[in-house]
Amino acid sequence: MTKIFFKTAQILMLLSLMFAVGCKKDKDSISTGDGVIINGVKWATRNVDMPGTFAANPEDAGMFYQWNRKIGWSATDPMVNSNGGTTWDSTNPTGTTWAPANDPSPAGYRVPTEEEIESLCNKTYVTSVWTTENGVNGMRFTDNNNGNSIFLPAAGGRYYFNGTFDYDGTYGYYWSSTEYSTNNAYGLVFFSPNVGVYVNLYKTYGFSVRPVVAE
Repeated sequence: MTKIFFKTAQILMLLSLMFAVGCKKDKDSISTGDGVIINGVKWATRNVDMPGTFAANPEDAGMFYQWNRKIGWSATDPMVNSNGGTTWDSTNPTGTTWAPANDPSPAGYRVPTEEEIESLCNKTYVTSVWTTENGVNGMRFTDNNNGNSIFLPAAGGRYYFNGTFDYDGTYGYYWSSTEYSTNNAYGLVFFSPNVGVYVNLYKTYGFSVRPVVAE
């Protein structure tokens, strides 16, 4: 049976949201050893892997995380989590924001806010291009002012109900720390050739985390 993350109506909502991200004022943009600044936000160059660690390469998927939980899930099958478990947690996560105690980001980093993800999708200041890096599909985001860029792999995700893995290489899903409702949170969604901030993401999905520098 084909597994889908979004119904047709949700895809249409996503497409409309891609063009509804408001313009933001550009900030000073430079590259540093701690991350890459794009439209005023300093992004990590790799996804989170095991809690507290980065993936080895920018194109590596790392691990998937449910919203406001610190347990990582494999980005390939068979399904296993960072604690060695294989039973998917389909209960709704608690909390109204991604608590620091549950943040899987390495020291000095944190899960980005919805506003910070919006800044990455701002077409006035950032160019997004679907591309392939070392054989991995994904989206490259480039600051139009300074040329800095980061690559986010289209790693797919795990289905909210049972953890089924799907959409590897065709969709990228990245969490923000911002709640939308009791059951849903904001996140970045992209697929060729589109990118946007989406609001109707069940918190029990397993998605990638690309952190920002905590300042």
